[in-house]
Amino acid sequence: MRILRTDEARFIGLPDYPFTPNYLDVEPDLRMHYVEQGPKEAAPVVMLHGEPSWSYLYRHMIPLVANAGHRVLAPDLIGFGKSDKPAEMNAYSYESHMRWLTSWLEALELTNITLVCQNWGSLLGLRLVAEHPDKFDRIIVGNGTLPTGETRVPAAFSLWKTFATYSPWFPVSRIVQLGTARALSTGELAAYEAPFPTSDHKAGARAFPKLVPKSPHDPVSEANRIAWQALEKWRKPFITCFSSGDPITRGGDRHMQRRIPGAHGQPHITLRGGHFLQEDSPTAFARIITDACKAELNPASAA
Repeated sequence: MRILRTDEARFIGLPDYPFTPNYLDVEPDLRMHYVEQGPKEAAPVVMLHGEPSWSYLYRHMIPLVANAGHRVLAPDLIGFGKSDKPAEMNAYSYESHMRWLTSWLEALELTNITLVCQNWGSLLGLRLVAEHPDKFDRIIVGNGTLPTGETRVPAAFSLWKTFATYSPWFPVSRIVQLGTARALSTGELAAYEAPFPTSDHKAGARAFPKLVPKSPHDPVSEANRIAWQALEKWRKPFITCFSSGDPITRGGDRHMQRRIPGAHGQPHITLRGGHFLQEDSPTAFARIITDACKAELNPASAA
């Protein structure tokens, strides 16, 4: 497997991203990058990005949550950001991403985690919670869910999958801008392009859309159905924080609120913005996290 590593020089001087890099090998010769801010002794808040972004997406939220006294960790999934990037699309699978992320979580010995996830961060993060429920205290989902291939895929997603798979042009910053209501600055657009100096570096970003299960017979659909069985017993806090302007995930919040017991009575909210609500409403999103972390688990939800 040919592994690419983006030159660190491409990340110098990115706007609002002053964080010291941290690296961990999730398998031999495959390095994952992550941001870590806040007190080491505090309970961790893990922020998982999606497609085609990286930890830069959370740059405005990380200091707000860390300054509230929490240990914030924001990894770059393999194939994204400062993490290593297998150069072939067939090197990426749902299960390989799960393996890499689980390796990172276990190597850092994280427990009492508050999970914050969006887009593919939700497809991976919700599976992670279902498979390691004792490591997590609460879940906050923004514009994401856990598909099993049993519901119709939105037309917008089908178009996106076709584009990602076949288009010779894959402008990462333009894609992020299309999912963001506010206009990103020239520096911010450049930051989203920074991890991907060549088309080979984009293999992981191109691979993600086709990994979403689209039928009940998809190889990962059964694993996701089993994960849903665990989530349907989840009684710890589960909060949805979706945006008002995302055509792909719209309605997913209500679906999860109905099926997951821990969602009952929680302060679910709809924020202004597009798919990348971390860009459009970072302060409000961060406040949801810090308020949730302040709340004590009640006896019913601690079970």
